[in-house]
Amino acid sequence: MYYHFKIHKEPDGYWAECVELEGCVTQGDSFNELQKNMEEALNLYLDEPDNSDVTFLMPDKEVKGENIVEVPVHPKIGFALEMRMLRRQKGLTQSEIAKLLGMKNIYSYQRLERSKHANPSLTTLAKIKKVFPDFKVDEILVTGSVKK
Repeated sequence: MYYHFKIHKEPDGYWAECVELEGCVTQGDSFNELQKNMEEALNLYLDEPDNSDVTFLMPDKEVKGENIVEVPVHPKIGFALEMRMLRRQKGLTQSEIAKLLGMKNIYSYQRLERSKHANPSLTTLAKIKKVFPDFKVDEILVTGSVKK
C-alpha cells in the first residue's frame, strides 16, 4: 500500500505533504532525510490509537504528477487499516466479524485492527478472504522505500 507525497524544494531543504491525508507533512535537510521522514510521518499518522474512531481515506492509485512520489505503508499498519475499512464498509461490529471469522472472542479480532499486534496466520488470512473477498493482501505487503 502506497500513499502519495508532493515534494517541495526550498533553499535550505525539502518538505512534503501527503496528497490523500490532510495534515500529514514532513521536512528534511536532504532528499535522503526527507525520504525517511515521509515514511515515518505516514506510518505515525496512520497508526491510530486503539480507541480511535478515525477513518482514513485509502490511497488513490490515480494520483500522478510532477514531484509526486509513492511512500509505502508498513505492512502491519496497512493490514490493520484495511481490516478497519472493510469492516466499516460492511457496517459490522468487531464482535460480528469475530464470529464470522470463527474466533473465540472479540479480543482475537481486535488484535487484527491494531498494527502492533496484527500478525495473522495463513489460516486466518484464508478466513478473512472468505468474509472479505475484496481483501487484497498483495497491496498491503509492500517492501522497499519511496518510489518516484
